[in-house]
Amino acid sequence: MVKKLETKTIIKILAAVFALYLCIHYWPNISWLIASVFSAASPLLAGCCIAYTLNILMSFYERHFFPNSAKKFVIKARRPSSLLLAIVTLLAVIALIAALIVPQLISCVKLLVTEVPGAISFLLKKLEEAGILSDDVFNQLTAVDWQSKIGQIANTLLSGISNVMDIIVSTVSTVISGITTAFLAIIFSIYLLVGKDKLGRQCRLLMKRYIPQKGCAKIEHLLTELDDCFHRFIVGQCAEAVILGSLCALGMIVLRLPYAPMIGAVIAFTALIPIVGAFIGGAVGAFLILMESPVQALIFVIFLIILQQVEGNVIYPKVVGSSIGLPGVWVLAAVTIGGGVLGILGMLLAVPCAACIYRLLRENVKRPPADKAGAKSEPQA
Repeated sequence: MVKKLETKTIIKILAAVFALYLCIHYWPNISWLIASVFSAASPLLAGCCIAYTLNILMSFYERHFFPNSAKKFVIKARRPSSLLLAIVTLLAVIALIAALIVPQLISCVKLLVTEVPGAISFLLKKLEEAGILSDDVFNQLTAVDWQSKIGQIANTLLSGISNVMDIIVSTVSTVISGITTAFLAIIFSIYLLVGKDKLGRQCRLLMKRYIPQKGCAKIEHLLTELDDCFHRFIVGQCAEAVILGSLCALGMIVLRLPYAPMIGAVIAFTALIPIVGAFIGGAVGAFLILMESPVQALIFVIFLIILQQVEGNVIYPKVVGSSIGLPGVWVLAAVTIGGGVLGILGMLLAVPCAACIYRLLRENVKRPPADKAGAKSEPQA
């Protein structure tokens, strides 16, 4: 029996070494295959992300949709009704953000186009007054019709396109591909949500069939912790973003700053990115206000810095930090590493993953060690 076990172990080691050799030797082909599989499965992966987000809303509605009713009709209608309400809620949020941002963004773009020549002239005048530019250079630059020059540059760029049809076809195909991917992702997410209980039972049966019982318990515990961390992070981050965006918009209205609803919505949207999101939104807002008035832009920056201090020291620790149970230093470390590896997506995924790792390590450290002395002191048979 021992020899058979040793033979199996040797065969497994040799197989693992051979597989590792194949992966190293044929890595370009293997990486191409993995990239192709992920590209083909991108609608399904996007559907999983959409399903997970919708499941938070759907579960909320299911808990409040006649939870104590034992009627068959209510039980059967609970899942579809909750799913429909979750989809409507998500679409309503997207429509509200678009209604707040798009109209004022269009007016900002129009203002930017009309104010660029004046801004250039103002800048040149200030440089000439400061003595940075000589009178000859200043006179030559101010004599330029910047409005017509901008138009000429735009016409040159447009006329320089050699094959407009290729660009149109490429753009249309990209749009159609994106719409198709989004449609498939939404359909797949709906299938996942409708049959999530059955899929869960099937996954547990497969795990119990092919994985030892101890391994199944560890995997289920890991998935449970991951789900709890992601759930708490998404809910807390969305609540924090709504609070921060609302406070920003209200403060801008009190201070009579322009574009308050739009910048508040931008701040709320970018605040979904931990730590650095509100600064990104603040930079966009400051630039837009700068086109109206540099003084108001300075007031906005000061106001946002104060609001960020309140948010970082009061709102975020209470709403998000306490919900995921991750200290601030590890949140910053997770955001830095995740952003360096995967960009914005890495920032979003790193914090809940770090919170899960932190929980598991804390459980393992606090777990009492095996009492060897007690084991020895057990009565002998």
